[in-house]
Amino acid sequence: MNSALALVLSLAAGLFTYHVYARYVDQRIIQADARRATPARLYMDGVDFMPTSKHVLFGYQFKSIAALGPVTGPIIAMQWGWLPAFLWVILGTMFIGWVQDYTSCMIGVRNEGQTFGALSYRLISPRGRITLLAFIFFYLILIVAAFGKIVGDMMAAVPSVPVAIVALVVVGLGAGYLIYRKHADIVYTTLGMVVLALLAIWLGTGVPIKASPMTWVIFALAFSYAGAVLPIWLYGQPINYISFYLVFLGMIGAGIGVFVGHPTFTIPAFTKWTIPLGPIWPLLFVTVACGAISGWHSLVSSSGSARQLEKETDARYVGAGAMISEMVLATLSIIIAAATFASFKDYGAALAKGPAYIFATGMSGLLNFLGISQEFGKAFAGAMYVILAITVMQLVLRVARLSTTELLGDYIPIMRNMYVTAALVAIICWALIATGTWQYIWTLFGGSNQLMAALALMLVSIWLKQTGRNWHFTFWPMLFMFATTVCALVLTGIKLFRAPALLLAGKIKPPAGQTVAMAIGGNYVSGVIAFLLVLAALVLVVDGLRVFFAARPSAEAGATQASSTAD
Repeated sequence: MNSALALVLSLAAGLFTYHVYARYVDQRIIQADARRATPARLYMDGVDFMPTSKHVLFGYQFKSIAALGPVTGPIIAMQWGWLPAFLWVILGTMFIGWVQDYTSCMIGVRNEGQTFGALSYRLISPRGRITLLAFIFFYLILIVAAFGKIVGDMMAAVPSVPVAIVALVVVGLGAGYLIYRKHADIVYTTLGMVVLALLAIWLGTGVPIKASPMTWVIFALAFSYAGAVLPIWLYGQPINYISFYLVFLGMIGAGIGVFVGHPTFTIPAFTKWTIPLGPIWPLLFVTVACGAISGWHSLVSSSGSARQLEKETDARYVGAGAMISEMVLATLSIIIAAATFASFKDYGAALAKGPAYIFATGMSGLLNFLGISQEFGKAFAGAMYVILAITVMQLVLRVARLSTTELLGDYIPIMRNMYVTAALVAIICWALIATGTWQYIWTLFGGSNQLMAALALMLVSIWLKQTGRNWHFTFWPMLFMFATTVCALVLTGIKLFRAPALLLAGKIKPPAGQTVAMAIGGNYVSGVIAFLLVLAALVLVVDGLRVFFAARPSAEAGATQASSTAD
């Protein structure tokens, strides 16, 4: 296939989804109303609740959901061929991905900005709340530890990147101060800060900063700790807002490069049903994560954007629009992996060096079609790769801080202190990275991430049914995602339990820096965790389905529906 045709198909699918399906759900089912007071306007506290322009919030939402998933997932999934990943990215986004992001935002908006923990307590049961919070706590630690290790390795391997990341902090703080304290013009402020950030990337090619991977891991955790405890308007939101434009410029440049160079895919459309990762179902659907659907998005939408939405009618633009934009980023990743190398064998050799290598090589090649040098292209791609990860880490730590307080605050009073809870999560993540344990837990990330999506869709389905709305568009995707992710986690768990025997027999080797004994312990621990996650999800879904099938629309909901229809 020609890469330009693939990009056109992706853009057409996105426009149809946003203007037809998403509009129908927003106006006819959810009935978003600009006159309703949102939690941001009701409870404005300057920390978590803050009415925000929909354009700023779109940038925040996009950069908060777009981590490494839409890049690494599709690149790895090319081992099944380009067609399965391409179809799942398009169809998954059209019928599940944006639905989850948008409805997770609206359930928060319509319920006073409550988190999923509070919502599960009210909609399901006290046991459901504890189970979900425990699941979320562990799941978030997986993300921070895994991304922290990737960021540390990338910043050590590409010394031109650190200058850009340090500059991003400075320009982000500057943007927040100018927009919210000085009420400066948002357009001029954005332009000025983005130009400064681009200059910093260029400066980094001439002023490299070298340090060990663990030094950069500590830097990334400190960066994230600040994001977890500082007011959202001062740090997290403006940094992610400026980061959005850097990523967006990269996407625009790569997209134009696709149309100018229009390279042809060099790997087959389909290879085989089972690859070393496992069978195409269920593993493709947890390998390609954020580009189609991701449970992390539901937490960003409910605990983050729902508390910053100025009007209900902004939710489609922010929630659905950001997810559809991420679908385009995932499509560009597919194009990069499928069209950069001369053959499938060359793609395999490049994959052995890591998805980051493929992304930087492919992105610089597409930018080179526009006359941009390969040196700057690789520096920009490297900075973009780290920005995708580190800007999400800070938000994950922020949500983990909230979840930890909800989970333990009633039993251990000091856990209500946000500085303590954020530090606790950061230290646990540092320990996982320093001991190498993260390598085994990382194998569970895909399954647990998509399982979180199924649980979010279940909560939304219960809420829709209890309020007398059409629930089919969330319920059936929830069942598909639940069956797929539970099977994926079971397969992964079985593989982890089989690994020790293979290690003892010398048929596989432990990861670099690990002994056989450490690898055996890591595999057993991760295997146990995999089945505990499955058990927690089963308990939660059984409780949730019991409530779902017993749910009847409340009188208040019926009156609201009637009033809305009359309006």
